[in-house]
Amino acid sequence: MGFYIIYLYDKISIYRQHIKDTTMRIDEHPILDFPKKQKIFFMFEGKQVSGYEGDTIASALHALGIKTLRYSIEHNRPRGFYCAIGNCASCNMIVDGTPNVRTCIVPLKENMVVERQMNKGVFK
Repeated sequence: MGFYIIYLYDKISIYRQHIKDTTMRIDEHPILDFPKKQKIFFMFEGKQVSGYEGDTIASALHALGIKTLRYSIEHNRPRGFYCAIGNCASCNMIVDGTPNVRTCIVPLKENMVVERQMNKGVFK
């Protein structure tokens, strides 16, 4: 029984390492061509992360596996990528100190500071 538990633990560790090393981004496709773009670094919740030129803020975060972009005001429920055209408020985040930025339509820029929004948005 002990050997089986160690075996499972090793498999889980390998799986976690695989997940950590991959992103949600499509790199290869049998029909479509994805040319390499310039990597852009920005700050999310105090950590430096990266996206690519042409990404929106929300798509870069989604590609990194970050699904929760904000929390609902009344019940504090997680909200994520929903309409992707700027009509809903599910992707509102604080970008460079400005609240209520619709991150699904705002292009990613070098050295942006992005934070999750926990309320209606308060200017600092």
